[in-house]
Amino acid sequence: MSAGSQYIALSGLRARVDALDRLATDIANVGTAGYKGERDTTTAAERFSFDRSLQSAIDTAHGGRRLDMTDGAIATTGRPLDVALDGEGFFVIDTPQGQRFTRNGHFTIDANRKLVTEDGQDVVGEGGPITMGEGAIRVDSDGSVWAGDSKAGRLSVVKFADPGQLLRDSGSRLRALNQEAQPVEAPAIRAGSLEQSNVSVADRLAELTTVARGFEALQKSISMLMNDVDGRAIDNLGRRG
Repeated sequence: MSAGSQYIALSGLRARVDALDRLATDIANVGTAGYKGERDTTTAAERFSFDRSLQSAIDTAHGGRRLDMTDGAIATTGRPLDVALDGEGFFVIDTPQGQRFTRNGHFTIDANRKLVTEDGQDVVGEGGPITMGEGAIRVDSDGSVWAGDSKAGRLSVVKFADPGQLLRDSGSRLRALNQEAQPVEAPAIRAGSLEQSNVSVADRLAELTTVARGFEALQKSISMLMNDVDGRAIDNLGRRG
């Protein structure tokens, strides 16, 4: 059995560890509003850095992740500051690390009457932060936010050329890398509702079973390969003795 086989098996194990991490994150966020699941891809990576005996070895390498941008179900909450996007787009959040983007529209009002996320980050309006006056709160289908008869602002909703390439910051919050946010001119917003996670527990559990079985099979393969190496080493050393 060639030494290259060991590297192929080890690279396969690493790919499955990455898959297990992704599945664990998805399952943990089944109840997170606006959460988008991820899909792994793999690629073959030749090991040119090794000597000639291993030039034929090919690793299974992690090929990157893409967000699954399938819409989640929209659930009615009846809460005025719960808003869901019906169609493309993301809400914009100001954080100490820069702007972040989310489909989670579970907003609230802080002590300064500003519209914020659950953890106190400013929700961005078309003219900046949105400060609420007194009165009954409502959000129109175009994103206009009202307090009584006074318009406090309009929610900023943006889109990206390839939203699947956005990077997860935490939970349902995303960041853009090498992509420019473009405004959605006519967003469709449903007030009193939240978009649910698009993760299917049944699908993830089925995938988890497949990945776990592959992991166990590769572990056994590596164990057999190492036993074979040890056996040949002992045999050769015995002959020399």
